[in-house]
Amino acid sequence: MSDFRRAPHSFLNTVLATPARETDDLLARHLKEDVIFDISDPVNRLSGRDSVRSAFFEPLKEALSHVRRRDEIFIGGPNRREPGGHWCASFTHYLGNFEKPLFGVQPSNRLAFLRSGEFYRIEEDGRISEAKIILDLIDLMRQAGRFPLPRILGTEMLFPGPATHDGVMPVGQADGETTLDLCEAMLADLKAFDPENFTSKGQTGEDGYWHDDMLWYGPGGIGSNYRWSGFEKDHRASFLTAFPDRVGGNHYCRIGDGDFAAVSGWPSMTMTHKGDYIGVPATNRALTLRVMDFYRCAGGKIMENWVMLDYVDLFRQMGRDLIGEQARP
Repeated sequence: MSDFRRAPHSFLNTVLATPARETDDLLARHLKEDVIFDISDPVNRLSGRDSVRSAFFEPLKEALSHVRRRDEIFIGGPNRREPGGHWCASFTHYLGNFEKPLFGVQPSNRLAFLRSGEFYRIEEDGRISEAKIILDLIDLMRQAGRFPLPRILGTEMLFPGPATHDGVMPVGQADGETTLDLCEAMLADLKAFDPENFTSKGQTGEDGYWHDDMLWYGPGGIGSNYRWSGFEKDHRASFLTAFPDRVGGNHYCRIGDGDFAAVSGWPSMTMTHKGDYIGVPATNRALTLRVMDFYRCAGGKIMENWVMLDYVDLFRQMGRDLIGEQARP
């Protein structure tokens, strides 16, 4: 297969600026007729080109005036997990003036950067047959002054692109297998942890997977943090206290491309809500969590990790309607 990344990358960076009279033809050239888009709550599953247009692309164009897409990472590779095939993965922002409600989130009438993590299955004819997308609507609520949670655990910030500024269709795709090997080894050891200090085998130190100066960029409600100590303090400790039996790694896609890798599960985690979490008392409910991780590695270490989680769906399972709460006067 030639560089299969180019056609979807061009399409996704064109479709929002395409006049309505030309959109149907563009969609037909780049999306299979029976395409499936699974999008984070409250959108969820969209079936077919017409549904994708009317329930995803058009709402973005209407809510974020003069919307444009700004990719920070766009990679592709053969999928190590079932169902196989070739996939692209992207971390991007949709930016525009937030002038009308979007999926229930009330507007700010100001510039907004909507984070989005995206995975696309690319068929041999270059068209997209399947997509998984997590929109960070909680962070969008924060930008609109309607943050529905009592606090942010880490530092809330605009997600930066890779420090190396080379995340969009990187060169040296063959190196992606080595990059993915490193990330898979890390994930395998991350599953087990010491309940006293929340550490896991082999994560840090001279022989560890993570660079000492690792950066972990977390979604709305969690925030970002620096070095492993910050990651434990601002995310891992509270998460494992609330969900101590969590089991992750149920991924439908794992790809590597140059110094970058991306993995995702829909859902990836299963767990029980056994402790308080960001203002929600333990419910003892069985929960699932949709997850996307994007990694940049160098010198045999993980340097940066961008994380997208469907927290609107997670909190709904815990009995909180964050979309409804932020819409109240």
